[in-house]
Order: sequence, then structure tokens, then C-alpha cells
Amino acid sequence: MCEDAQGTPSNPAVRPIRAIDARAVPLLRSLPRDAAASLVVFLVAVPLSLGIAVASGAPLVSGIIAAVVGGIVAGAFGGSAIQVSGPAAGLTIIVAELVLTHGWGVTCLVTVLAGLVQLTLGAFRVARAALAVSPAVIHGMLAGVGITIALAQLHVVLGGDPQSSAVANIMELPRQVMDNHSPAVAVGLVTVVVMTAWSRLPETGRLRRIPPALVAVAASTAAASFYDWPVQRVDLPDSPAHAWSGPALPEIGQVHGVATAVATVALVASVESLLCAIAVDRMHDGRRVRLNRELIGQGAANIASGALGGLPVAGVIVRSSVNARAGARTPLAAVLHGVWVLLFVALFASTVELIPMAALAGLLVFIGVRMVNLAHLRDLREHHEAGVYLTTLAAVVLLGLMEGVLIGFALALLVSLRRLTRVTVLTEERPGGTGQWHVVVQGSLTFLGVPRVAQVLRTVPAGAHVDLDLHVDFMDHAAFESIHAWRVDHERTGGRVDIDEVHENWYELNSTRTAPVAKTPTRGLARWWAPWGMRQERAASPDASGLLLAGAREYHASTAERMRALMGRLAQCQRPQALFITCADSRVVPNVITSSGPGDLFTVRNIGNLVPPRGAGSGDDSMGAAIEYAVSVLEVPSIVVCGHSHCGAMRALLEERPSAAADEVAAGSLGRWLRYGEPSLDRLGEVGPGVPAAESVRRLSQANVVQQLENLLGYPAVRDRHERGELELTGLYYDLDTAMLHVLDPRTGLFTAVEAAPVPGRQHPPTGTAREPQPQ
Repeated sequence: MCEDAQGTPSNPAVRPIRAIDARAVPLLRSLPRDAAASLVVFLVAVPLSLGIAVASGAPLVSGIIAAVVGGIVAGAFGGSAIQVSGPAAGLTIIVAELVLTHGWGVTCLVTVLAGLVQLTLGAFRVARAALAVSPAVIHGMLAGVGITIALAQLHVVLGGDPQSSAVANIMELPRQVMDNHSPAVAVGLVTVVVMTAWSRLPETGRLRRIPPALVAVAASTAAASFYDWPVQRVDLPDSPAHAWSGPALPEIGQVHGVATAVATVALVASVESLLCAIAVDRMHDGRRVRLNRELIGQGAANIASGALGGLPVAGVIVRSSVNARAGARTPLAAVLHGVWVLLFVALFASTVELIPMAALAGLLVFIGVRMVNLAHLRDLREHHEAGVYLTTLAAVVLLGLMEGVLIGFALALLVSLRRLTRVTVLTEERPGGTGQWHVVVQGSLTFLGVPRVAQVLRTVPAGAHVDLDLHVDFMDHAAFESIHAWRVDHERTGGRVDIDEVHENWYELNSTRTAPVAKTPTRGLARWWAPWGMRQERAASPDASGLLLAGAREYHASTAERMRALMGRLAQCQRPQALFITCADSRVVPNVITSSGPGDLFTVRNIGNLVPPRGAGSGDDSMGAAIEYAVSVLEVPSIVVCGHSHCGAMRALLEERPSAAADEVAAGSLGRWLRYGEPSLDRLGEVGPGVPAAESVRRLSQANVVQQLENLLGYPAVRDRHERGELELTGLYYDLDTAMLHVLDPRTGLFTAVEAAPVPGRQHPPTGTAREPQPQ
């Protein structure tokens, strides 16, 4: 079974480890922990291996052989530090069908050939390709296998025989419950009850360290022996010669089925092993798995297991997680566990033969139910993939493993195709009754999105002026034909269509010459808000002017053409939504922290985001002029004062000097300007001893924002419009350490963090409250 489909990639910097590399983790240092862990895993492996052999319809000894080979061969030659391989529950349905259809000898041949396929795939370094299968399909497959196993073995627990299919098992279950009450039922129920109770013990308890499978099988075996119940027990061969039943060649008519089975076993075993190896990597801090090497180890183990008459081998999460929790450090633990299984069966076969078959069936019922992991379903539901999981599960139970996997894989492809080709269309009429419309198309524009785009475009009135923004990373010919035909028809009726393309000029290229054949990455820096220090141009342009020119070149290359139509509309007028007063600090970028663009903010920046009281007689009227122009001429509906953490002006006020410069600077322009911050100091009051400097600056910065909002009300234009409800005053505080904005609550006087929420599109004022743009 596999519990996780995600993981940390292998570290290429780690040097190759040959089988068990004593130089990576010294064996003398890790031997005690590995030996102890191997004993714990051995206690889990024996009953699980026997149970999986029973569920597969294979000889019991085949499960033991697979456990021994999986531990020794896969452990020695694989690429995982602590993964333990052996017979896997996820392969039981495939093996059971193979045994029923082709016989055990041909099944062994399939195992050998599947190992050769794995060995070849690992040698060609294509292991990561197996991870392309959706985790929803893998988890759904394992859950379906678990339900199928549980339904079949429940009949054995109840004293009957499993039916030919899961549906038949469900239909037959009521009769089994009513008619069968043999001692085998008691043995199976004891196993299930003990397994369930033991798994609910506290994780930190000492009893929980004992594997529940060992406790359950031991308890049921002891009960059957004590009461001398007449139940069927494990029957092992008397000698190794009797145990061996190797590969057999198929008949001519079986070749096609065998070839399909080889591919199926190789694929399922490989994917299960690789995903489990990645999941196990999260359980320890040793070296990461090397997937291609692990695939080679799994292939070698399957070749050996099939040749010796064993079940197919795969990485098993149950044994691997036990190995990790027991403190294993190197593959030596997996190898030793295989050795202990071999010695135990060879020396204590009579003890193994005391185990009732019903106990193994009860063990499989519990394991099968646990394979339906609700945590996986919750995670997949959050990622909108629960439908793939449930569909795969149902198809595996009702139709079969291969059919279920193929259906789940096809559904996962359809879901991914829908997501990759999803297109969003936004449309709005420009305010003011000008007859102008703005349409934005975002996503990958293919034939699948043509109906939606065409439907929206048909809602645009004839004769309207349309600005069509194509934010698309791909446009196929069907989409081009649809948009082009609409444009021609719209312009024929007197309308006008201006098309702006944000990424590549897909529409233009389709019109004039051959368009690119596939999606291409966007040009320029993906994190457009990042500083120059993170750009490649810094190395070539170490001086400030060179950096400025490098930024201008990037702007011309990736942005100017996209903005041309927008700036053309804004060139003659502006209608900002807010007067934004903030500090001149280079770390505070208003358009970044407010996700605003050209024309949105009328920004004024100064040292400390100070607003001198009206009539203060500073001799500098620039601040007052900006306020009066924004409020009276531009008629902004909002004024924002934004302070920030680690403000140098606030720190200078706290230190009673304008800056860390020489004293003569205090008498200059900076000193005179910072005097406007003294009321903020008075508002703050005394700062108690022992308060860190950064905390003192934070408190003063926030008090300063409140003080500047009060100063704004001293300007008649601000006060009049504010009293009439036409002007809103807002206080913001930007925390540089967390990159979070905080807004002032006027009722409590406290700053609270602004909640994160996506904005679906650019919002314009409603038509009824639209303001006429003002000329510059």
C-alpha cells in the first residue's frame, strides 16, 4: 500500500551509494539500531506475507519467498535507505486473476519478465515518468483493492468461501452471516477485534511498540490451540525441494494475456514502489531515495522472486513505516529482516503451521479496510480530485483492477485537460454611458472555450466600441476564427474593436503568419515586483544609471506595448481613487502593496509620511498644494495615510535627533521637517523601560498615522467633504518583516491585519457615481 504521492526529490549532490554503503552511515554505528528495527519488521512481515499469499490464491510459501527476496535483494540493490519490500496488497487482485487464468507457473514467469521490464526502465533512467500517474488514481486503485480484499476475506472469516467478484461477495454476504457460525468465525473475529483495539492504543504507550498484526495473529492462534478448535491451519512444504515451483512457459493462446500481465505487474509494482519510497523519505532524515536505483532494485527482486516461486515484490508502506519508526538508518535493516524471515521459517516452520487460516483472513479484512484512507479523500477533495478517486475506487470494485485504473486515468486526463484549457471571460460597460465596452479573455483559448467566448461576445451591443484584452498563453485556429469572425461582423455594423494582447501576439500571428505551435513562457521576470538586486542585469550594470536603464529596457521589452492602449486613454485625464500619503522609504511601494496600477493612486511621499498642520508656516507649500489639488480638483473619494515598520524618521524622533548624521544636520531642512512629528511623540506618551527599539518604532509609527489623519481634518477642503460623507480617511500600517498591511479601526484605535482575498477583476465606480476625469 502507498500512503503518499508527494515527496522531496532526490538530492543530486549526494554521491552514489553502492548497495549498502558503509561510508555513508558507518555500519558499526548504525548496526544496533538497524538490527533492532529489522526484528520489529520481521515480526510484521511473516503474518502479512502469509495473508497476502492467501488473498492471491498462491501457495503460502510464495509469500515467504517474496518477503525474503524483497528484503535481501531489493534492500541491497535498491535506492531507498529504509524502504522495505515484499509481497504487496496492491498486487493481490492482479496475481489472483493470473493464477486463476494461467496457473501458478505462468504467474511466476510473469513476475520474472516484469522484473526485467523494471530493470530496463531503471537502466534507462525513466523512473520519474512513473510518477506522472495522478495520486487520485493510485489512492483510488488501492482503496478499491482494499475493499475487494476485505469483501473476499470476510467470507473466509465467516466460515465460507469467497465468490468470483466483489459484487457477488456483497450479494452472498447476508447468507454467510446467517448460516456460518463455525470456530473459524471466532478465530477471524478475535483477529479483527485485537487489530482494531491495538491500533487505537496511545501512540506513546509501550504496548503500541508491539506490531498489532503480531499480537492479533498470536492471540487468535493461542485461542484456537487452547480451545482445540478444529480450524484449517497454515500448511508449509516439508522441504525446500517441495517448496519450489518455478516459472513455466505459457501456451500459444496465452501469450497475448501474458504480455498484458507483464506490463500491468511492472507498471503497478513500479508506481507503488516509487510512491512509497518518496513517502518513506518523509519519515527519516537520512539520504533521499534515488528513484532509478530503487527501480533497478525492485526489478532484480522480482526476477529473483519469480524464479524462486515467489509473489511479485513491491515497496510496502506498512513495513517501511514500521522500519522508520523503529529507528532504522540504512538498508541493512531491510536486508536483516529478510534474513530473519528465512531463518524463522526454516527453523520454526512448526510454529508457523499453528496459525489458523481464518486468522490470516481476519488480518486481511483489517488491512483491506485500512487501505481506504479517508485522509487521502479529504486532501483530494480540497484539490477537487475526489471525483477521480471515487470513480477509480468504484470501477476497481465493480469492473476489475485494469478497467478501474484505465477509467480513473482517463477521467484524470479529462479533468486536467479541462483545467489547462479553462478560459475566463469578463465583460463590462464603461461608466458614463459612452457606449464603450471592456472584454477580458484569460487562460488558454482553444476550441473547448469557443462557445463560452462566443456567447459573451454576442452580448455586446452592435455599434459599440470594444476594448478586447487577450490574456491568453495559447490560441488555436478555432478560437482565432471565432474571434476574427465576430470582429469582422461587429465592425461591419459600425462598431470598433481594439485588441490588446498581453503575452504573445497570438491573434496577430494567426492573422499574418504562422503562430507558435505550443504554449511558451512569459517574457521578463515572473516576480515583476522584485528589486533590481534579484535581476540578472545587476552583474552587467553595477552602477545606478545602468540599473535604471536595464529596468527601462525590461519595461520596453515586456510591458510598454501592453500598456500603450491603456496609457493612451489615460494620457489626457486622470481620475485617481485615492490620495495616498506614505513615506519616501524605498522599501514601501504603494502600487505593489495595494495591487493598483496607473491612474489609481495620486501618491505623495515624504520623510515620515507627515502632514504639516495647515498654517504651520513652514515655507514649503508642496504638501498643502497636493492635498488641495487631490481633494478639490481631482475630487478623490479617499485619502490614505500609510506608515511602516523600521521607519528611520520615527527612529530619529525617538532618539531626539533627526537622523544618525552629524549634529549640524539637525539644524537643516531635515531637522525642521521632523518637528512636524513631535505631536506624534506626544500622542505616543512615555515608552516604558525595556521595550525593544523595533517595538518602540512600531508604536510611534502607528500613533503617527493617527496624528496625520487628524492633521488632514485641519484643511477646510478635507473637513468639508469629509463631513458631507464624500471623502473617506483611512490609516494603514505596513509591516516590513511580514509584508502584511494593517488597517486602522477608528472605533478601537487599533490596527488589524487586512484579510487575504483575491480580486476578480478591475473594479470601476458604478455608473451613477462616476466622476469626470480631470485634466493634468
